Amino acid sequence: MAHLDRILIFPIKSLDGLEVTTAAIAPGGSLVGDREFAIVDRQGQWLNGKRTAKIHQIRATYDGSQRRVTLAAPGFSPTPFHLDTDRPALNQWLSDFFEQPVQLEQNLDTGFPDDPDSPGPTIISTATLQTIADWFQLPLPEVRSRFRTNLELATDQPFWEDQLYREASHPYPFTIGDIEFHGINPCQRCIVPARDSQSGTPLPQFQKTFIQKRQATLPPWATASRFNHFYRLAVNTRIPRSQAGKVLQVGQTCRPVYL
Repeated sequence: MAHLDRILIFPIKSLDGLEVTTAAIAPGGSLVGDREFAIVDRQGQWLNGKRTAKIHQIRATYDGSQRRVTLAAPGFSPTPFHLDTDRPALNQWLSDFFEQPVQLEQNLDTGFPDDPDSPGPTIISTATLQTIADWFQLPLPEVRSRFRTNLELATDQPFWEDQLYREASHPYPFTIGDIEFHGINPCQRCIVPARDSQSGTPLPQFQKTFIQKRQATLPPWATASRFNHFYRLAVNTRIPRSQAGKVLQVGQTCRPVYL
């Protein structure tokens, strides 16, 4: 067994996260408030870390209870905004920073996950993140910021979470507290983890080194057929809509149903 040790939500997709001790399940199976907003351009395309490393320069701090965010960046003084009532001013700040017209879009059902087929929270263990930190001689908080995972489990075994999925045709059932999850697949990573989370500066050979070490340390409980390549880490999930409104809380136990 493992227990839930950390919950992170990312109110604005691709910006800094907010650590919380509880999180409710949204109607579409995501965490309430996670990726609730996305920055989009005039064509409706996301501005995220995959498209521009410049986004890493934005610092976002939140008062989650008041739905307020303060944004800062090089050349931009810290500026507070209310996520609901200050939307025009917030859109203007982001447009000035990106030097093009952009705005926030909102989705209260599932948020804006990278994988719309699996909008549930992503899951990893602290031991896994520490192992990655050791591979690259990076601080644990920096690795956590690079991989941007929602739920962090306390376990003694790195890659414990690799037991939470099976073959593609068989979503794997497990629970955290009384909430039902389905583990879907090991998450395919993008360019973002290869970059410094504060500056966007890439770490040379990150992806190549990661792939080599991930393959060499793949645990025996992982379903190897799900790795068409080894640039995968953390688990994508789905949560049935019947679980909407239930609350995750730090300290709850994660139990694979089949054990």
